[in-house]
Amino acid sequence: MTQLIGRLFDERAWPARLTLLLVLTVGYLVLLRAPASPPTTTDWVIALVAVALSAGGGRWPLATVIAQSGLLMVVYEVGQHAAVIVKIAAAVALFELAMRRSGWQVLVGALAPATVYVLHPAGGVPSLLYSAAIMVGAPVLIGAYIRSVRQTAEQAQQRVAEEQRRRLSETRAARATERTAVARELHDVVAHHVASIVLRVGVARHVLPTDDPRVREVLDDVHGSGTATLSALRRLVTVLRDPEVGDTPPFVEPGELPAALDEVVQRGRQVGLEIDSSVDPAVGGLDPVRGLAVLRLTQEGLTNVAKHAGTAAKAEVTMRLTPDDAVLLEIVDDGGTSPPALPTAANAPGHGLVGMRERVELLGGQLSVGREGRGWRLSALLPSATPPVGIPVSKTCRLHAPPPPAEVRS
Repeated sequence: MTQLIGRLFDERAWPARLTLLLVLTVGYLVLLRAPASPPTTTDWVIALVAVALSAGGGRWPLATVIAQSGLLMVVYEVGQHAAVIVKIAAAVALFELAMRRSGWQVLVGALAPATVYVLHPAGGVPSLLYSAAIMVGAPVLIGAYIRSVRQTAEQAQQRVAEEQRRRLSETRAARATERTAVARELHDVVAHHVASIVLRVGVARHVLPTDDPRVREVLDDVHGSGTATLSALRRLVTVLRDPEVGDTPPFVEPGELPAALDEVVQRGRQVGLEIDSSVDPAVGGLDPVRGLAVLRLTQEGLTNVAKHAGTAAKAEVTMRLTPDDAVLLEIVDDGGTSPPALPTAANAPGHGLVGMRERVELLGGQLSVGREGRGWRLSALLPSATPPVGIPVSKTCRLHAPPPPAEVRS
């Protein structure tokens, strides 16, 4: 009930209040008057003025009460049937004043109609007391009660908001601490060892007295891979320590995705895979987020092919843009020529599929991984960064049921 009254007397709801008062006024003057004593033109004018003045109760409550009190004094002098309408309008204005203001304004507002009732005691002391209690006291008390309830609700909402902000701040602080710890480990352990590997391979390239081009090619490849990994680790450490750094460069610059994908395919071929690649040139215009996702999915997919099907396997990489600007990536392999190896420390199920699933899920896409003949098919659909209005974007990922443990891919 309190909420309903609060909504009805909201400052923006004045048209509804004005309409209600107008209906009540017309109904009273037309239906509740005896045919022998119809309302005069003066009654209609005074009643309509009282209704019009009620529109200002939300913005100027004290001025509205004083104006209604003045009109009440006028109606006692010249009006007949409009007195009831003006009394109700004055009570409503006083209620709005008590609901929106406090202190001296409510006191002045209550004294204005009370003075009119004292100056025009229609039925003696009992009538005066009734008017003071019902037409002045009740609106003030009810308005003050509504105001206190609304203030209590606002304070409760503020406390809830402050508690939510405090919890969010604590969560962010805990995550920042965790990210800092991870960044420290990456920097002090992983990056240190990768840098050591890059340094040793670089030394080996210049020290080993060999003219075998295959050895030189392997050393160059290891050195290049280590250098790229070290650069990616440094960027990752930067993001972990401050994820809101605005000038942190993306892992894949816009327009460089086709070249980066070609490099991934070339590295797969260097380890022995026979890869047939078909990449839509339009993927060069992808946004950095989807571009990075496509690159990482391709890397992980080809790594899984080499890891589980063997380095002599054949793989087909297809990437294209759909008419609705979604990205479709498919990686299919033939399963290789050797039987599947038993799980070892090197090829045991890891977190590859989990990471791909999470990456695709964050972009609202779909991921499907499962058997196809002797081989496997990985299919990822990344929706447009700005999906069309009215077309829902799926935020689920579908992973096919895993095969027996000896053939589980990570």
